[in-house]
Amino acid sequence: MRVIGRMLFASVIAVASLGAMSQQQHSDQPASDQEIRIGNVMPYSGSLSEFGAIGQAEAAYFDMVNARGGINGRKIRFITRDDNSDPGTALELTRKLVETDGVHLMFGSFGTPGNLATRRYLNEMKIPQLFVATGDEELSQPSAFPWTMGWQPSFRSEGRIYANYIQAYYPRKKIVVLWQNDQFGRMLYKGIQEGLGDLNRHVLVDIAFDLADEHLDGHISILKRAGADIFVFLGVPSTASKVIKLAASMNWRPVFIVNDASASIANAMAPAGLENSAGVISAAFLKDPSDPAWKNDPAMKDWFAFMDKYHQVESTNNSAAVFGYAAAEALAQVLKQCGDDFSRENIMRQAASLRDVNPSLALPNIRMSTSLNNYLPIRQMRLVQFDGRSWQQFGDVIETAFTEGAAR
Repeated sequence: MRVIGRMLFASVIAVASLGAMSQQQHSDQPASDQEIRIGNVMPYSGSLSEFGAIGQAEAAYFDMVNARGGINGRKIRFITRDDNSDPGTALELTRKLVETDGVHLMFGSFGTPGNLATRRYLNEMKIPQLFVATGDEELSQPSAFPWTMGWQPSFRSEGRIYANYIQAYYPRKKIVVLWQNDQFGRMLYKGIQEGLGDLNRHVLVDIAFDLADEHLDGHISILKRAGADIFVFLGVPSTASKVIKLAASMNWRPVFIVNDASASIANAMAPAGLENSAGVISAAFLKDPSDPAWKNDPAMKDWFAFMDKYHQVESTNNSAAVFGYAAAEALAQVLKQCGDDFSRENIMRQAASLRDVNPSLALPNIRMSTSLNNYLPIRQMRLVQFDGRSWQQFGDVIETAFTEGAAR
């Protein structure tokens, strides 16, 4: 009954907030009716620079959109800046994008810390903060922050998927966990702990690591000596590849689970060695461009044609670039729904009105839907296993069943 009450309260607050937006009388229209200005911050340098490919792909996507005439008669001006994964820099750059560059909305900025740092400012200024590139549920709270919306499945929900998999297939097996020591890794691991419940007693050892950690070999040695049957890795692709390779070099072959961000053939499995990576389990919602299973897929053919024409500097097999393309495609859908009304309140209204949209590069039966009390568009994933060449899907589409109250 309390959960229902919180959900109803969230709905009322969100409706009231959007109602207040409508009183602006479109005073926030861009100075030029010939373009839509979109702001973005990305880690093009620093420890998370491998995810800068997201912003590069988004820029290329909007180049393609403009070459095809724009959206509803307007060209897209995508202004992206490098925050070096620093929350203070992200806030400073976001302020400049809003107050100097006059962006109409912020879109797809990367990382939990940076988006949390800019959230209050953007909500106070009533600037849409759309489809943030993080799965932290705190950035999908419409009752408190009606101008901020996530996009991908939540990290905690993803963690619960791995916990449910372990419960179903390995209920009495021992577990070790290596998790990235930041909000990203912490939320993934929290989901696993919540999902395991009483089975947390089977977690023999968990080790937190930093991105600049120089002791991965020592960590893997400790985890191996614990005698566990299941090894869960929660981190970024570049570290995942090292970890998989190290485990194989120690002749350790546990049931290996990696998180979605690391489930990339080109960015993690191949660098680790395809034979070493065979058997790895993950959960995914987007197609892997380096997976030969999709070579005849029409949407993937469109992807490779796009990369060849508009984004030649980036590897066509980069999963981070696929993420950026898919997110930009989602924003384009929102902007198309705006018709000729590109006021900020209408952009936000349309973002909260997605109905069963099928992203072209999503796995089969993955859909996007939003509403005034649902600010997490994608809440579905598929379990996958790497067979040394391709990701094999198994089981049904998994609904993560996120509600705003559950994130508190």
